[in-house]
Amino acid sequence: MYIIIYDFGTSSLKTCLFDVGERITIAASSNASYGLYILENGGAEQDTEEWWRAICDTTKELFIKSDVSPEEVSGLAFCAQMQGVVLVDDNGKALRPAMSYMDCRGVREYKDCMGKGIIKVSGCSLYKLLRNLRVNYAGSTSVKDPVWKYKWVENNEPEIFARVDKWLDVNDYLVSRCTGKIIRTADSAFATFLYDTRKGKEGWNKGLLKMYKVKPEHLPLIIDSTDLVGGLTDEAASDLGLKAGTPVFGGGGDTTFVNIGAGCTTPGDTHIYFGTSGWVSTYLDYQTVDINAMITGVLSANHGYFNYYAELETAGKCYEWVKDHLAFDKINMYPEKTEITDDFKSEFTSLYDYMSAEVSKSPPGANGVIFTPWLHGNRCPFEDANAAGMFFNIKIDTDKRDMIRAVLEGICYHLRWLLECEAKKVKTSDTVRFVGGGSLSPVICQMLADITGRTIETVDNAQKVGAMGAAIVAAAGLTGEDANDLSRRIVTANRTYLPESKNHGIYERNYAVFKKLYKSNAAHFKTLNSKIGEAE
Repeated sequence: MYIIIYDFGTSSLKTCLFDVGERITIAASSNASYGLYILENGGAEQDTEEWWRAICDTTKELFIKSDVSPEEVSGLAFCAQMQGVVLVDDNGKALRPAMSYMDCRGVREYKDCMGKGIIKVSGCSLYKLLRNLRVNYAGSTSVKDPVWKYKWVENNEPEIFARVDKWLDVNDYLVSRCTGKIIRTADSAFATFLYDTRKGKEGWNKGLLKMYKVKPEHLPLIIDSTDLVGGLTDEAASDLGLKAGTPVFGGGGDTTFVNIGAGCTTPGDTHIYFGTSGWVSTYLDYQTVDINAMITGVLSANHGYFNYYAELETAGKCYEWVKDHLAFDKINMYPEKTEITDDFKSEFTSLYDYMSAEVSKSPPGANGVIFTPWLHGNRCPFEDANAAGMFFNIKIDTDKRDMIRAVLEGICYHLRWLLECEAKKVKTSDTVRFVGGGSLSPVICQMLADITGRTIETVDNAQKVGAMGAAIVAAAGLTGEDANDLSRRIVTANRTYLPESKNHGIYERNYAVFKKLYKSNAAHFKTLNSKIGEAE
């Protein structure tokens, strides 16, 4: 059977047509991009119409690239970025631009609610955190959490807030756009920290809604990721070039599906994701939380399971930054200039490949240069919207290769930090699956193995692993099979990287320094990145 999955990342869409049978293969795929608009006040917004155009264009392209007809599609689902806020009216129309998970405008709203109290943990009211922990083993400890975006609109855009009918996440909005039915999947409901994991689909907790002053009427019916929501409406089918009535499943957030697409579906399996953002996640059959390190057990797409999830806000985004501002010099000032020609393209498929090859010319440890990958603040293991990226220990003989390598090593240092934080609370696997665009580079794979000291495995279709997981879940919804069993059977490793002991000493030294850089500079970040008068 054929299933279409829309993999909505931070700034791009990967639309995949999967053929699911005894094996799962990609019959066709298509990509599109859309804007991520960073505002001076900490906002990070996206245009829902840009999302929809990307869906329509990529869907139609699938049938140009394959022999499959729209009538042969058995179902579709979305695998989307999480902790966004889309506020819609009673017709399901977005009332304002969607607020990305990166949006951090709700500082005042967060402080007004969570910053009050005699006893605090990580700057949060202990009483309010304990109320959350009793309900869902989680709690809002970040200004980037969805409830503060919701409250920011209430306080700053009252005319828009007065017209709100429902508060949705990205996946939920897209499902509504396709079916005309407004729901929330359990994983996106949990991400609001208003969900009661003890109650299943009846999971909105009245006490938490009252504590956060959220209107209960703004929260829709909760369903599972494997549930059938309904069929494509005539209007949506016409826009997409699909058959009206095509089944649309609940779907969910990207972190919900990546472990399934990575084949990490036995409790204790750990995977690392390196895309625009990054994370470390361990699959569990129980729920736990580490408030101090900002790690919690996020609901899995498979009922009864959890992803113990620690996030890095900017991973591949750092690599993109270094490509645009160091490797590809906009003012045309190179120590040595290398033209990118057709001969070049025959060996390297992209500038990222070329950068990876050049990085290998700088030694492990980047000649002492260290980079902090906090280009849009940081959440785990410390929460600080003012934290920023920096190059540390640059000398007169430092060149661009050292700096580019330092960026990749800095990302890997932070991922190791997250892995170690997880290992303090749960049993992580000795062999770690590495997925996302970063895993396509053998240089980065070996670097990650050396820095973490773990065996690293990669899989096929690593950039589409979230979509792969969503396809497996949708297939489970169509056939009644267990998604965990299906994942383990059809997703296997394609390459293994072992840590090289010769690099251990240099990475241990640099990693020890890396972990101290935030504490040493937190006050300086606050001074430089707070508004004048706020840092004192």
